[in-house]
Amino acid sequence: MNRSIPICAVLIALTACLAYSQAMGSGTVVASPPEQASVNVAGKTISLKYSAPSVRGRQIFGEGGVVSKDPTYPVWRAGANAATALHTDGDLTIKGLAVPKGDYTIYVLVKGATWQLIINKQTGQSGMVYEQAQDLGRVPMDMGKPPSRVEKLKYALSATGANAGKLQLEWDNFVASVPFTVK
Repeated sequence: MNRSIPICAVLIALTACLAYSQAMGSGTVVASPPEQASVNVAGKTISLKYSAPSVRGRQIFGEGGVVSKDPTYPVWRAGANAATALHTDGDLTIKGLAVPKGDYTIYVLVKGATWQLIINKQTGQSGMVYEQAQDLGRVPMDMGKPPSRVEKLKYALSATGANAGKLQLEWDNFVASVPFTVK
């Protein structure tokens, strides 16, 4: 029996697997890559972990958009994949809402001209799982426009004073932010 054909088939398959694994390890573009933002304010670390989708030619907000402004649409996970995670080493006040140190999930209600940031006590869930009964609270976000369209969703956490900071979300043609203080 001629063994060269099965050996060639195994070598071809191994070569294909090796090429695929090398492509996956270094050159593959992930549609919504994991990202992080963090800041140290008053000696306390505040951080966000999220997945950052890109516009990729799609309509993002408004009727028929990826994130709808329709009042019947459920809240947005404020990212992609898993729910966006907020961690704070210190007690925060976000626009009047007391947020004790710990771990939370954030969502955004995209409704009307002013969006609402939702701080939710549930953690570790898929971004498609939202339980309003777990809300710690909601605060209105300050709205603005970026100088140019923001292709990839971006969160920024920045210090604005000795015990003050800002959480900012930028995507598409929108910038939404909230100030916070650290106790």
